[in-house]
Amino acid sequence: MSGSDQNDVIDDQDFETGKAPTDPQRAFDEREALRIAEALVFASAEPVSTHFISERLPRDIDAATILHRLKDDYASRGVNLVQVDDYWAFRTAADLSFAIRNEEIEVKKLSRAALEVLSIIAYHQPVTRAEIEDIRGVQTSRGTLDVLMEAGWVRFRGRRRSPGRPVTLGTTRDFLDHFGLEELRDLPGLEELKGAGLLSGRIPSNFNIPLPFGSDDLTEDEDPITQLDLEELGLLTPGGEAEE
Repeated sequence: MSGSDQNDVIDDQDFETGKAPTDPQRAFDEREALRIAEALVFASAEPVSTHFISERLPRDIDAATILHRLKDDYASRGVNLVQVDDYWAFRTAADLSFAIRNEEIEVKKLSRAALEVLSIIAYHQPVTRAEIEDIRGVQTSRGTLDVLMEAGWVRFRGRRRSPGRPVTLGTTRDFLDHFGLEELRDLPGLEELKGAGLLSGRIPSNFNIPLPFGSDDLTEDEDPITQLDLEELGLLTPGGEAEE
């Protein structure tokens, strides 16, 4: 069989299997893209955005596709590539956490009040302090919110367009990262919470779990927080410097 006849057979096979003819340059670009994406995530101390990686890949290479291929490559290894919202990071495989110990780190458990407040913020965000207290039925101390903010799991989102312009609260990307969630919609639902023993079997028949708001964008009834707002909240000193 001549060389041209052999190429015709290969092209026919590619057509029959639905595969595009092999492009050596394209294959090289994709291999380089995988290496670049791997290096960028590995070298960063913080999760890296898809956009940041996309700007550094060869032209016509889809960053999301490359990152999901890399995620599959690492799925069975001791280190996994995980997605947190639209950001990516390497993390120890969940089933190997028992082998990673640091006796010098003191693990601090959240109080029951802090867990309740964190749960309400996660599921009901954007939510105000008054709304949290209405759901809990008790007052929420500033210290409880401070603990959650110092942990990096809760943040001020904006100001509600209502009398008094109360501050709205929401969770952060660090919250998703810590609890192994890609997005807020991955929070457990009613049946999952029951299965985990976190809800009593004698809950009200009309009880439901709200669908979390899965966007960092402000809602229609929220205004952005300004520098004056930050000064009022005690996050900035007059003049714009952050308090230590």
